[in-house]
Amino acid sequence: MSAATTLGRRRLPAAVPAAIALAWAAAVAAHASGLADHFHHHALLAHGTPGLAGVGGYALLWCVMVAAMMLPSAVPLLRLFTEVSAAQAGRGRVLACFAGGYLAVWALFGGAALVFDDVVHRLTHAIGWLGAHPEVVAAATLGLAGAFQLSTLKDRCLTACRHPAAYLLRHYRRGPGAAFRLGWGHGLWCLGCCWALMLVMFAVGVADLGWMAALTALMAYEKIGRHGPAVATATGILALAVAPLVAAQPTWIPW
Repeated sequence: MSAATTLGRRRLPAAVPAAIALAWAAAVAAHASGLADHFHHHALLAHGTPGLAGVGGYALLWCVMVAAMMLPSAVPLLRLFTEVSAAQAGRGRVLACFAGGYLAVWALFGGAALVFDDVVHRLTHAIGWLGAHPEVVAAATLGLAGAFQLSTLKDRCLTACRHPAAYLLRHYRRGPGAAFRLGWGHGLWCLGCCWALMLVMFAVGVADLGWMAALTALMAYEKIGRHGPAVATATGILALAVAPLVAAQPTWIPW
C-alpha cells in the first residue's frame, strides 16, 4: 500500500471534528440568544471606540467563528500533520499547538479588521455623503473581494492550500514550538487565500449564520473541492458583477 493511500485513509483525531462541532454549536447559541448582536462590530463601534469588555467579547466571538469556518478547510493538513507527528511525545499537545498557530493568524486578522472598521466608521461620520450612502462601502468591499479572487496572489495562495503535503514536507520539525510555527505559516497562506472573503463575512455576516454557512462552504470547496480554482474564479466574477448592483440598490444589503 502506498504512503499516499495510507495518509488518505488515516482518520482524524476525534478532537478535530469535536472542536469544529463545538465551535458551530457555540456560534448557533450566541446567535439564538442574541449575545452575538451585542458584540457585532457595528454595535461595538456605534458609540465610538469600544471598551475592554466589548473588545474581549468580540475577540471571543471572532475566534469561535474562525474555528467554525476555517478549521473544516484545514482538515487535509491536520490529517497529514497527525500522521507525521504520530511518533512524537505528547502528540495531543503538539496538535493543539499546530491548531493554535493556525488560529492565531486569524485572531490577529480579526483585530486588524476591527481597527479598519473603526476607521471606516470615523470616515462615514466625518463625510456626510458617505454616511448617507453606506451601500458604497458595501459595494467597494464586494468589488475588492471580487478583484482579489481573480488575482495571481489568490491563485498562488490557493495552490499552497490545496497541496498541503508540499508545505508540510518543507517545514515540518519536531516539538510544540515547531508545530505552532508550522500552523502559523500555513495560516498565513490560508489568510492570503481567504482574507477578502472573510472581509465580506466581517462586513455582512458576523451576526448572520446563513452567511457564515455559505462562506464556510465556499472557502472549504475552494481548497478541497475538485473544481476549487474554477469556483474561486466564478466567485470573483460574480462579486464584481453584484458590486455595482448593490451600490444602485441599497435594499440588497443584508444588514
